[in-house]
Amino acid sequence: MRTKALLLTAAIGAVGLSSAMAQVYSVNAVGFVNVDLPVGFWIISNPLNNTTSNKIADLFKGAPEAFTVYKYGASGWVINSYELGQWTDEAATLVPGEGAFVSNPGPAVFKVTFVGEVKQGNLSHAIPAGLSLQSSEVPQAGKLSTDLKFPAVDDDVVYRYDRGGIKGYSIFSVSFGAWDTEPTVDVAEGYWVSKAAAGTWARTFNVNQ
Repeated sequence: MRTKALLLTAAIGAVGLSSAMAQVYSVNAVGFVNVDLPVGFWIISNPLNNTTSNKIADLFKGAPEAFTVYKYGASGWVINSYELGQWTDEAATLVPGEGAFVSNPGPAVFKVTFVGEVKQGNLSHAIPAGLSLQSSEVPQAGKLSTDLKFPAVDDDVVYRYDRGGIKGYSIFSVSFGAWDTEPTVDVAEGYWVSKAAAGTWARTFNVNQ
């Protein structure tokens, strides 16, 4: 039986990110999210699972010359740039749950349209010890632990990159079982997470509940 699915919507903040609503009849929730990237650096994520391709080359079609995606892993930075009409790594991906720095060299705002399915069911991905770039696996705005079920434990620290032009970080930490101030995050946002020990971000999510 087909169910009527409505893509989650959210009002996103200071740099003009916005989510778009798409209504379809499907066993899956599908749609798109528009993200406006002004000139400069931002931390973003891929909020939808594109079952055709989550390759950076496909997600960021129409990127301006010298647009760059920076992913951070156990071996350090992995840099993928759009130069002379092609990406330096055509096979690189950005999947839901990952975060990445992006650099828009200008001269204008670059609009990215993510298209795909909202991930549902029992979801989980690993968070390594130390610093990593993370994001929600679903296109949902809200409080990081209360709404998005981030597994906060003592000594965790989250760094949100400022999107309002100051280009600094807001820092949130956990001690004695509670956040000093719980961060509220946006759809398609990535952020640094510092963990003393590796963990797993696990949650159950369904759009029709």
